[in-house]
Amino acid sequence: MAGNSQRRGRRLTSKAGAPKGSGGKNKDSLAGRGRTLPADERPWHKGYSGTEKLPQRTAWKQDKERRVAAEEGRAPKIGQPGTKDTTWGKGGGRGVPMGRGATGGRGGKPTARSGPRVSPGRKSNPSKDAPELLVGRNPVLEALRAQVPATALYTAQGIDVDERTKEIIRTAADRGIANLEISRAELDRMTGGVLHQGVGLQVPPFAYQPFEDMVAASLEQQAPLLVALDGVTDPRNLGAVIRSAAAFGAQGVFVPERRAAGITATAWRTSAGAAARVPVAQVTNLTRSLKACRDAGFMVVGLDADGDTDLYDLEAAVGPLVVVVGSEGRGLSRLVGETCDLTVSIPMISEVESLNASVAAAVALAEVARRRSVEL
Repeated sequence: MAGNSQRRGRRLTSKAGAPKGSGGKNKDSLAGRGRTLPADERPWHKGYSGTEKLPQRTAWKQDKERRVAAEEGRAPKIGQPGTKDTTWGKGGGRGVPMGRGATGGRGGKPTARSGPRVSPGRKSNPSKDAPELLVGRNPVLEALRAQVPATALYTAQGIDVDERTKEIIRTAADRGIANLEISRAELDRMTGGVLHQGVGLQVPPFAYQPFEDMVAASLEQQAPLLVALDGVTDPRNLGAVIRSAAAFGAQGVFVPERRAAGITATAWRTSAGAAARVPVAQVTNLTRSLKACRDAGFMVVGLDADGDTDLYDLEAAVGPLVVVVGSEGRGLSRLVGETCDLTVSIPMISEVESLNASVAAAVALAEVARRRSVEL
């Protein structure tokens, strides 16, 4: 009504308060939150794979998942603690995660950060130059026998001592490698629950053989034989192929650098130490490397379910040979298949579509070794 604008005690501001949300008084509390951390970077998640000390609650979750998975006959859905770098660099105490524009301390300077890397928006990839933990009594013993460089030997407390264990400890001591006795639970944590048989050897990144040197060394043998892997991404298959290569007299294995498995602790373990005896090379371009083998006098043979030659009719097995094994799913790629001199199929009685890559390699290498033992 007229005249109310002049009354005493009138309201000079709106009844509505400041809007809540990103544009109101709670704006600052939302700054710097970023995205949600992935499971393998959350110390409280069973998928945690960080390098920091595993929380007791998380260890309990992972142990529970292992038991449930064992009862259901499946692989446990847990992380592998110690395999992903989740620490900040050196300097200062543990800092508070900060987003863009956030500061800590006086003068607006960022607080030094160390400890678990839990800052949203920052994913860390493990360095390719990080050391590997080789586990299992046979792989560790073979690596020590082959003089593979090592920085530390881990043995679980209360381990069952057998001849292999005695030789492992004795050889490590002779080479001046520190023997660190730790609890079995700590070794489980370091290996992510992988079967370690109570021993672990910390080794530097695998030293690949130069491809040209491997080819030249093979040609100096009476029966040159190499194995090439085309896109095999499972390190267990790679380790199994290396083991078969060592068993049947191959002088080397070569794999592509990209989109393929490399020599990791898993491949070491699966090879049962054969990776210490068989040279392994990484090549930039597999097709070009196979052509180089052909120019050097090798016959390049690809394993293919639809191959035009039966494995048992492979007369070229007695000469210099490269056996190419395709990936687990699609087999040989188109370019690699076109580069092969011929493709070979493994005869099978049942209606199974194909064999596992490592099994197919073992069958083919066994037939090559059989033919050579008869002919040579």
